[in-house]
Amino acid sequence: MSNTILQERAINTIRFLSADGVQKANSGHPGLPMGAAAIAYTIWTKHLRHNPKNPQWFDRDRFVLSGGHGSMLLYSLLHLTGYDLPLEQLKQFRQWGSITPGHPEVGLTPGIETTTGPLGQGLGNAIGMAVAEAHLAAVYNKPGHDVINHTTYVIVGDGDMMEGVASEAASFAGHQKLGKLICFYDDNKITIDGSTDLAFTEDRAKRFEAYGWQVLRVDDGNDVAKIDRAIKKAKKDPRPSFIICKTIIGYGLPTKQGTAKAHGEPAGEEELRAAKEKIGWPVEPFYIPEDAAKEFKKCVSRGKKLEADWKKRFDAYAAEFPTEAAELKRRISGELPKDWEKALPVFDADPKGLGSRVASGKVINALTAAIPELLGGSADLAPSNNTWINSSVAFQADHREGKNFHFGVREHGMASIVNGMNVHGGMRTYGATFMVFADYLRGALRVSALSHIPSIWILTHDSIGLGEDGPTHQPVETVASLRIIPNLLVIRPADANETAEAWRVALKNTKRPTALALSRQNLPTLDRKTLAPASGLEKGAYVLTDLGGKKPEIILMASGSEVSLVLDAAHKLAAEGKSVRVVSFPSWELFKEQSAEYRESVFPSDVKKRVAVEAGSTMGWNQWVGDAGVVIGIDHFGASAPGKVVMEKFGFSVDHVLEEAKKLLG
Repeated sequence: MSNTILQERAINTIRFLSADGVQKANSGHPGLPMGAAAIAYTIWTKHLRHNPKNPQWFDRDRFVLSGGHGSMLLYSLLHLTGYDLPLEQLKQFRQWGSITPGHPEVGLTPGIETTTGPLGQGLGNAIGMAVAEAHLAAVYNKPGHDVINHTTYVIVGDGDMMEGVASEAASFAGHQKLGKLICFYDDNKITIDGSTDLAFTEDRAKRFEAYGWQVLRVDDGNDVAKIDRAIKKAKKDPRPSFIICKTIIGYGLPTKQGTAKAHGEPAGEEELRAAKEKIGWPVEPFYIPEDAAKEFKKCVSRGKKLEADWKKRFDAYAAEFPTEAAELKRRISGELPKDWEKALPVFDADPKGLGSRVASGKVINALTAAIPELLGGSADLAPSNNTWINSSVAFQADHREGKNFHFGVREHGMASIVNGMNVHGGMRTYGATFMVFADYLRGALRVSALSHIPSIWILTHDSIGLGEDGPTHQPVETVASLRIIPNLLVIRPADANETAEAWRVALKNTKRPTALALSRQNLPTLDRKTLAPASGLEKGAYVLTDLGGKKPEIILMASGSEVSLVLDAAHKLAAEGKSVRVVSFPSWELFKEQSAEYRESVFPSDVKKRVAVEAGSTMGWNQWVGDAGVVIGIDHFGASAPGKVVMEKFGFSVDHVLEEAKKLLG
């Protein structure tokens, strides 16, 4: 090994800061930080273009630690290289109120690019970042003006490599020839259960070669010169690069290095002391040698110079291409274009109507002219999800400007990539599939909610109303399961105009993701001349109409495709002399955010007779109908038959709604 004395001291600083943080918390994972310290040191001090004093500089390189359990590695690097992360925060690792949680969380700790921990997703996020860079560079760079030009680095471990999402995303990246993506495989051959020989014996190099990646090997993951040479070689290849670094988990721990015990438990006071004494390292915790500190702090001056140089180049670009520069700056800021809402289509009343998935497609195509950053794709379902942007081509290796993404049948990979594109910045990206397959991408959907990533999830074929495909594709439980995810906005629009309003709300939501539950079957486009405007959707629930001219005796409420059903039932009740209120209820989350006064105005507390109708699980609806109300739903799997037949057989008919309403009315 050819490391200099200073390099070794700097690397050991990372190792022991990380191990000390874990030891003080008496919780955490010292193995990855100690084993991969040299890889991280080489990336951060020799290659990573970043400015610690401005973590949001847009043309910075991105660094993702996919194995988020090794978070102390990141926190040590951030502190040492000059980010606003005081040493005291490292000492408060995993403690209440700290900004050094057990796994990295974007938006909480300065310099963290994305939330990682659920294994494999970090690689997908990194791939999404590389996609975003490639797309923005294609759209905005001009001859002699490379204002978008950065690299994404990611460290993955054995656990990441085993997860299916990593395979999905890596396959996509290879196909797309994302040459500015460099992935380091921390190949220590240890997992929680023990040696990877227990369950993971495939040839990882051949696997990534088959994906279309350049595969490089570093036989000693502690050798800075070898790691450096591999990175330089990776940068010259047009393919994404997979650098396999042979490492030892928990490197330096006398009895635990190279074993599963180094993975997920503190080293122990005696073990850690022995490791330090073995190399002559001071045993005091959180020790940082002065010469190592100076070496790391060079990142500050270098980063300031890099950003200043970029700003000069951007100014020159803006002088020659003012329109493009202004648009790029706006996109970087996250602000939507002025008057973009004027592009939202308005749909005429139509008894036949159209599926809300079709309406969504029309909305997307109307908006993309006004919002150039709106783009996305489907998991091999664009014609069914109606996500294709007609004015653009597909994003491919030879068409980086394309706004349409063929993610393939890779729901989890798609969702992780979409999250990565959105956290990168400069775009609003959607990902689409059938609603029932939200379970295949749920891990990434959950992270988008936890991390306040404004990804838009288009989930079509939202009920048993899809018909003949049968119970394997009919998501009776899925809407309910999505509603229990904190910070996820779920919207199930009733017609085309509510669908347009749902998109308005989704795009305005910049601190949380949105799930759009859209129908396959046609939904009547409601006559807004006689009914309340669809803009009421923004409040989650609104009075669609009051029939009978008196204070309502009964309230009929529904979401999505069942709104027109309860409206028809209400008219029949009114014809029989009953006073009926019809409430369209597209979003529980939005409704809960309204004032108590507004909620009372929609659901007067003294009107106890209520019927809720939704072609899905009844779970949760009791909070809106109360003890005296009735919920018409489906708490079992569906059946294969034409959609109208399935709906009627399972009780979603005017006659059944009337029957239940009349029972309440007596």
